[in-house]
Amino acid sequence: MIKPLRWVKQGLAIWRKDLQIEFRTRYTYSALVMFAVTTLVTVSFAIGGFTADVEITAALLWIILFFSAMAGLARTFVAEEETGTVTALKMAAQPEPVYLGKYLFNVTILCSLALLVVPLFIMLLNISIVLPLAFCAVVLLGTLGLAGASTILAAIVSKAGAKNSLLTVLAFPVLLPLLITAISATRAALGGGLAAEVRSHLLTLFFYNGVAVVASLLLFEYVWNE
Repeated sequence: MIKPLRWVKQGLAIWRKDLQIEFRTRYTYSALVMFAVTTLVTVSFAIGGFTADVEITAALLWIILFFSAMAGLARTFVAEEETGTVTALKMAAQPEPVYLGKYLFNVTILCSLALLVVPLFIMLLNISIVLPLAFCAVVLLGTLGLAGASTILAAIVSKAGAKNSLLTVLAFPVLLPLLITAISATRAALGGGLAAEVRSHLLTLFFYNGVAVVASLLLFEYVWNE
């Protein structure tokens, strides 16, 4: 079998395995949803009946998504460490399919979180979106970027003691370009920015995703076999 096809097959098997475990325990998704909903409700009460400025609204959205992701994705590789099956996983699959499967799992979790949180965010904060298609594209690309960079960082901190706090500290400088671009693109989509400006931000997010995934695939073998 051709190597890329073998990677995809093994990666999908790991993705299905993690989804089955998550459906039984609901640990990761529950942590993400509880943090996101609690923060969202707190923000909505703090703002009250006022309509926040688009700059503040865009920043609040990505702050909620970023810290919600950090609350759950730190456990991406913890299940194997806690149950002692990490050696079996290393024997069953090459490093690249392991990253691919974990990445797809994180994408699934974060996209489902975004489908829940973003409509609530729009409704509770009484937001009007001038460019809805651009807004959806920004949320999608930003979510993929969060998953791509956080997956390999979760592997790095999986053997540390304070996994949640350490992941946030390591991820923030790596994800800062993504967050800045996503906030700017969200602001443009909410406020009706120029098409060229929105397109530029979307391209930046797209290339960030590509660089994050490719760099992670190249480096994951050294992190995984450490």
